[in-house]
Parts: sequence; structure tokens; C-alpha cells
Amino acid sequence: MRVSAPAPPGPRPPGPKLPIFGALVGPGRDPLEMLTRFARDYGDVTFFRLGSERCYFINHPHDIRDVLVTHQRNFTKSRGLERAKKLLGEGLLTAEGTTHLRHRRLLQPAFHRDRIAGYAQVMIDYAARTRERWRDGETLDISQEMMRLTLSIAGRTLFGTDVESSADEVGVAVTEVLESFWLNLLPGADYLEKLPIPKLRRAHAARRRLDALIYQMIAARRASGADHGDLLSMLIAASDASAVAPEGAMADKPSAPAAPMPPLPPGLSDEEIRDEAMTILLAGHETTANALTWTLYLLSQNPGAAARLREELDHVLGGRTPSPGDYPDLAYTRRVVTESMRLFPPAWIIGRRAIDAYAIGEYRLPPRSIVFMSPFVMQRDGRFYENAERFDPDRWTPAFEAALPKFAYFPFGGGARQCIGEQFAWMEAVLVLATLAQGRRLQLDAAQRIVPQPLVTLRSKYGMKMRVIRSSADR
Repeated sequence: MRVSAPAPPGPRPPGPKLPIFGALVGPGRDPLEMLTRFARDYGDVTFFRLGSERCYFINHPHDIRDVLVTHQRNFTKSRGLERAKKLLGEGLLTAEGTTHLRHRRLLQPAFHRDRIAGYAQVMIDYAARTRERWRDGETLDISQEMMRLTLSIAGRTLFGTDVESSADEVGVAVTEVLESFWLNLLPGADYLEKLPIPKLRRAHAARRRLDALIYQMIAARRASGADHGDLLSMLIAASDASAVAPEGAMADKPSAPAAPMPPLPPGLSDEEIRDEAMTILLAGHETTANALTWTLYLLSQNPGAAARLREELDHVLGGRTPSPGDYPDLAYTRRVVTESMRLFPPAWIIGRRAIDAYAIGEYRLPPRSIVFMSPFVMQRDGRFYENAERFDPDRWTPAFEAALPKFAYFPFGGGARQCIGEQFAWMEAVLVLATLAQGRRLQLDAAQRIVPQPLVTLRSKYGMKMRVIRSSADR
């Protein structure tokens, strides 16, 4: 059995000799292809340099489990999310230590299963409005449609705010920020930010526009004094006494007891609220929008799966719009989403920085090493998935899931930093897909180029233009 823990010195893993800026950054580089090649050519542990950083790419479920769960206290978030603080601040995604623990406990009630069930009708209503807006025969950029839809759902459910009218502006701003991602990872990125580089200047302006939207929401809620019972109300009224332990926190037990929380002010500042609101609004809507975009693309390329989906919707719904109570009965719909996120996980890469020296099998990692894991690569590994490149929702039988190592499939991460909105995302993706697929079929535009774009999330580089085809009974 492989053992991953602090250990005496050992050999360095195999790996490629790369240019000074490393494999993951630079014009023309394809991180997805690079990491896939690392796993193929060098095995489960690959060493490479990213500038002055020592980097290790791991691609075995047991090693991934040990980094994310068993020895998670020896790791912090890595360089990518260190740089993401420029947009997200000290939000849940980027915070460390007691700050992360406190904020997770404060946010957890908004993602309790009972509250998520209450969001379901909003998800369905917004999806139905989107579906009815689609005209027979028109060609749409489905990636933009999904961004607009999921942003509207997040705004209404979590912030009690109608952001639909601002969705296009927010979408442009988010794109401009994300497209500066790789520049921010280059050595000397802090110096580059001071230069008049057009892409970085657009990103700075976009951050200011997003800040203005968030602070406007906070000011309006404070001025009204209303408590809508949503995430924004919880953040404004937050106190440590009201915080609860994260749901399922004991499912993956850490290797050491949690550090005691120091005394903190009872309330959150506007800046702290901004950081959390920005994190949830952007991370939440962006990832689900990408998941839905790739799902609709895969269905357009697999008519058999699309027909099976429509059969389930006809059987379960009988022509009516879904209701929240239908969610447990949409088993095949969920398998479609599961398989889509296997092939195109929105969070395509996860990174951690080692605090102390760490060993993976015979290999010793020095302190401050960066460890990368990729759901995109792991979830296409032929050791765990037969015909791994094929879209096959039927592979997700109870027996298959029971036999699959846990971290052979981890689109939402794992351990103490597992995505707080995972159950929200599952319900949204399943119910939105079920609603959109009623009486509608999407056909990929013949000229559409399919190129995954690995930014902070896994987007489609050239959008996703598709033609709407309405069923004859629904015209």
C-alpha cells in the first residue's frame, strides 16, 4: 500500500524538462494536454518546475485522498488561489486557517439541505422562463445563456436580488477577469500588474464593476433592515454564536483536531461580506453554467442519451413542468450530469502548497512544494473507467459507484475545503436540465469549434452556438 506522510529523504519523481515559465503558462500552451501527457508518460507522480516553484502532479485516488483529507492540515491553497485573492479577497475559496473555519460555519446554514430544497422552485421558474424565450430555429450561444440563467438563480436564491438585467454586464466582467488568470500566475506577476497591459487593465476595470454591484447589494440590504432569510441576510447578521458546524464535517475526519477559534468581532465588515458574496456569486454561477453548457453539448452529440433523457422526463413529468418534489425521481437526468462532469469538470485543477516536507510513496516533497491534482485527467483514467473518453451515463450504476475509489471522481474537491455549494449545484443542474429539455432539442452549429478553455474554470473557448429545435407538440 502506498503511504503518503512526512518521511526521510528519497528520490525525486520523474518529469519533463520545461522552459523557465513551466508547462502550465504561456501562449499556445494547453494545460489539459500537458497534464494528460504527464500522467501517461511519468505515472502517478510527476515533477516539474513552474518558474521557481517546485511542482508535483499526482494522479492516483489514494494520493489525492491523502492530500485533500488524511493530511490536509499539512497543506494550504496553492499559487492560483493565492493570486485569486486579488478578485475574491479573503472569501471562503481563498481564506485559510481560522478565518476559513469561521466563515464556513457562518455560511453553512444557507446551504443546509432543507434550505436548498426551498431554492428549487426558483431554479425551475428561471429555467422555464429561459426555455420559453427560446424560439424554434434560432441559434444561440448556450454558454452565454447558461451564464445568464445561473447568475439570475444565484442572485435571487442567495441574495434576494434580481440581477437578470445586469447578467450580460456581469458576464462580460467575469470573462475579462478570468482571461487574465494565466498572466497572474507568471513569475513577476505583481510587477506585470503595474504595466499598461491591455488584458490586465480590462481585468482591473472589470473587478471595479463587480465590486460596485456587490457593494450596492450590501448597502441596499443594510438600508432596508429587512431579513429575507437568504445568504446576504445571514452575512449581515452574522455572529460567531450563530455559526454551526459544517454539515457532514465529520465525513472525512482530519488527521488532527481542529484549531481553537480565537475571539473575533461578532459581526462581519462590509469588506468581509463583499469577499464572501463575490466568492459565492461568481464561483457558484460560473461552475454550474459551465457544467450545463458541456452537458447540453454532450447530449447534442449523443442522440441515444438525449432520447433516454426525454423518455424519463415524459415518464416522470407527463408533460408538466418539473416541481421540487421530482428531483429524487430524475435518476437518469442525474446520471447525465454526473457523466458530463466526469468528462468536463468545471473545477478542472486543484492545487495545494505543502507546509512541511511530505512524502508520496518513495518520493519526498520539500516544504512549500505545490501539489496539483486534476479531476479532468483523473476522471478520464482508463484504470477506473472503461472506454474513458466515451460519454456513457449508464456507467453510473450503484455497483459501479460502490466499487469506484472515492477520489477517482471528485469534481467538487474533498476534505475540509470541499465545495460548500455541492448539493445546491447538483439540484440546480438536474432541475434546470430537466426543465430546459422539455420540448426542446439543441443541435450544435456546424461551424462551432469545440476547444475546452482551462481558466479558473473549464469553459468552452469559442462559446457554444446551438440551434433550438422545438417538438411539434410544443410549437
